[in-house]
Amino acid sequence: MAIPEFLADLRAIVGTRPLWLSGVSAVVLDEQGRVLLGRRTDTGRWSVISGIIDPGEQPADAAVRECLEETGVVVEPELLTSVTVSPMLDYPNGDRAQYLELTFRCRRVSGEARVNDDESLEVGWFAPGALPELDDSARTRVERALTCTGPASFDLATPARAR
Repeated sequence: MAIPEFLADLRAIVGTRPLWLSGVSAVVLDEQGRVLLGRRTDTGRWSVISGIIDPGEQPADAAVRECLEETGVVVEPELLTSVTVSPMLDYPNGDRAQYLELTFRCRRVSGEARVNDDESLEVGWFAPGALPELDDSARTRVERALTCTGPASFDLATPARAR
């Protein structure tokens, strides 16, 4: 999988050291309420459509771009449904990264779902009650996107402090 040019430039300087990056995930629903998922080439697992936000790019625009690039589907973001932090990820090439994850619920506007780049082995629409096996993070993002009516949900690692 190709990485964004800005990230390749940064990796040339920092090597495989852990990076803190911003990413988006799109939980895309079609007219029948089915969820668009892609089976990733790097892990072989099904997941929500996601990617890194380019420098200066608005997060919602990144969600739209990632969906089009990866699946050929044009989407409209409807709601920011969750803000979370990924675990530290170790990639096969030795790179390490942790992500601020912004998840948007999106609706399909046009386009037919297809493998549209080298990041997916398959793409497909799934009824919410018949999702393929997803890792805990992807399943949580889908569940939150399907149930969120606003505002966005978030996780607290520590309890609120008395003021």
